[in-house]
Amino acid sequence: MTEEFNTTNDDLGESQDIGGVKVAVAQFGPGPNPADNITMIQALVHAATENGARLVILPEFSAAFGGALGDWVNTFAETLEGPFVEAMAELADEVNVAIVVGMVEKSTSSDPRPFNTLVAVLPGAGVVAKYRKVHLYDAFGDKESDWIQPGTAADEPETFVVEDITVGMQTCYDLRFPEVTRRIVDAGAHLVAMPSEWIAGPKKAHHWVALTSARAIENMVFVAGADQIPPVAVGMSRIVSPLGETLADMGQNLGVSIATLNVQAVIDARDTNPALELRRYSVHPKD
Repeated sequence: MTEEFNTTNDDLGESQDIGGVKVAVAQFGPGPNPADNITMIQALVHAATENGARLVILPEFSAAFGGALGDWVNTFAETLEGPFVEAMAELADEVNVAIVVGMVEKSTSSDPRPFNTLVAVLPGAGVVAKYRKVHLYDAFGDKESDWIQPGTAADEPETFVVEDITVGMQTCYDLRFPEVTRRIVDAGAHLVAMPSEWIAGPKKAHHWVALTSARAIENMVFVAGADQIPPVAVGMSRIVSPLGETLADMGQNLGVSIATLNVQAVIDARDTNPALELRRYSVHPKD
């Protein structure tokens, strides 16, 4: 396994000497064997925590991935009390780290389609927040909604805290809808964790870089995107500062990369540019 440790503290110039929280993005190519994926996740999380990470963010569909969406989503769907989440909770307890990871969540509603879900797991606490993907990937020739049901847009964003950093979550195609990130920021987030399977294709890598940077800059928030690796996705897992600086950029290799984030960087950015206070529009969900 190739491991990259890009630990940096230059998130906001003068704020870099006040400490912070080490956050890791981990990228790999999950397959259709959940046990193999758990083994890989354990290796990545151990590598990150051995280098000081307090939060590790992993890709969308980390629990199991069968390629183009199909009936495999039903085969591998689990509840939040199932074996995958249990394994993540045990891992968080073992190495004393927070984990954000993507899975397919079994539906308990009248709609049999599962959810594309993120869970946040904290040591000693289990699942502390979840996010069900709202904007499904019905674009670029794909139709995620044939197999996955969307989360409820009206649900308030669930956040959690790692040391002093408040973290919110969104998934992949949500990145193209700036109002998603804005609602998370309005809920108090300093960091947006973004597990993804950003499908490879013409101009897609450019879109990924431009949009993750835009969401960070316009909201003066850290953005940490953890992507799957090629050939399915573009890789390029990255962490962006509230001023749009690239703190970590993994390229296309399997591994982890770490950056040190601090709340003061967010405060300083918003003091310098009070755009969130000056705005004259708010975000309201459609359903």
